[in-house]
Amino acid sequence: MRDTRESRLLLVLLIAIAFALITVDIRGGEESPVDGARKAAAAAFGPVENGVAAAVDPVGNAIGAVRESGARHTRIAQLEQENAKLRTELGSDDRNRSRVRELDRMLKKSATGQYGIKGAEVIAIGAAQGFSWTITIDAGSKDGIKRDMTVINGDGLVGRVTTVGPDTATVLLANDPDFTVGTRMEKTDELGFATGQGSQPLSVQFLNGRAKVKKGDRLVTFGSSKDKPFVPGVPVGEVVRVDPSGGGLTRTVYVRPYVGFTKLDIVGVVVQAPREDPRDMVLPKQPAKPAKPKPTPTVTVTISPNGDIVDTGGNVVGNIHESPDSSNSPDPNGSADATPNADAAVDEQR
Repeated sequence: MRDTRESRLLLVLLIAIAFALITVDIRGGEESPVDGARKAAAAAFGPVENGVAAAVDPVGNAIGAVRESGARHTRIAQLEQENAKLRTELGSDDRNRSRVRELDRMLKKSATGQYGIKGAEVIAIGAAQGFSWTITIDAGSKDGIKRDMTVINGDGLVGRVTTVGPDTATVLLANDPDFTVGTRMEKTDELGFATGQGSQPLSVQFLNGRAKVKKGDRLVTFGSSKDKPFVPGVPVGEVVRVDPSGGGLTRTVYVRPYVGFTKLDIVGVVVQAPREDPRDMVLPKQPAKPAKPKPTPTVTVTISPNGDIVDTGGNVVGNIHESPDSSNSPDPNGSADATPNADAAVDEQR
């Protein structure tokens, strides 16, 4: 197509229509008029994304090659040897060990908060459906996933489910500018709303403009009506900066999220909310504060005019005129001090 005035006008028109659809979709929520089209797209492209994820999986490639080998027994034997070698390598691979640790931390968090979760793997990232910070997971409606379910991992709040297909689902991440979640501060219970800011810390507006907040304070999700889209007690992040209140009705602070949104791998969709609010139980344990150093005791002494050394309690502990090695005790050879005996002998001769 030539770069003509008509083509440029058409391009501008298409962009305007796209932005209009995105705006209608976001404002429409669950009643969005394009929700049906989005679900259809998820159903159509979900298997493709799963296929692509399987294509880059070395184990999946090896298994697929074995299935396609048919009756070529020698090739099958060779592939089986390669598979065995590959399994051995994967068993000791640092990435797999890291994923096992990540899964273990997520399961411990869900157990502490009494969340019923469905584990899933991130198979795609990007703005495929109009959002700037999204991921696609390999679990969908067939696995019990529904729209507006909370998504967590071993660190804390990941986001919420926005679109569900049969085999996949799209998750809006908590750092997206269109993402907002109610928060509660640890211990003080101050309530606020956290909003994503992309790669920057979350912006949190506290309802109380005079709320006492300091760097290092921690926040969890407050929870939503009927636990959708957010269940309570999920760790959100830690305060890194506090803006002056300025006498306003609200107060803004900035929170570093616990979750690293650029390195997501294994996540859990909360399919069953806890029976009771876990409050602050799911937050990581605070490191123990170092013990305060004990002060070194000091002793003050004074010297009296006669040379006596007197401590603070009034006790005489010595005399400055005394020789350090003078003593009236017998010497090591068993004889008494020779000086008094010599003086006695001189007196007798006189």
